Amino acid sequence: MSDANFGGSDPTQPQRPDLSLGEVIGKLGDDLSGLLTTQIEIAKLEVKHEVTKAAKGAGLLSSGALAAVVAVFMLSAAVALLIAIPLDEWSGFLIVGVAWAIAAVALSLVGKRRLSEVRKAPQTIKELQADRELAKSLP
Repeated sequence: MSDANFGGSDPTQPQRPDLSLGEVIGKLGDDLSGLLTTQIEIAKLEVKHEVTKAAKGAGLLSSGALAAVVAVFMLSAAVALLIAIPLDEWSGFLIVGVAWAIAAVALSLVGKRRLSEVRKAPQTIKELQADRELAKSLP
């Protein structure tokens, strides 16, 4: 490979050979501090993104639930009265009530599963923990 591929310098040679070991370690500390600051900012952005995603999902779920409540009341009354034609009126409403209770349990379980899909700890937090461990192992 030619030197042109590396911007004119040999990557195997130190960029600043005049630095002492203490200065190199100080620069390493500064670089590590900058890296951690950047990763913290990335983690903040990831958390904000996940919270926004969860809020949008919750808003849509709430709107859909409101519309569903109105439909449930209207349709439930109609079905209960339809069932009450061959049976007693109370039995029609009991059957419809039990059917809606089963539907409520099923929908709640699906909603709980969807909310659990929201990431709680962004990948950057794991990287920060690994970097902290690395920093502790440095002299």
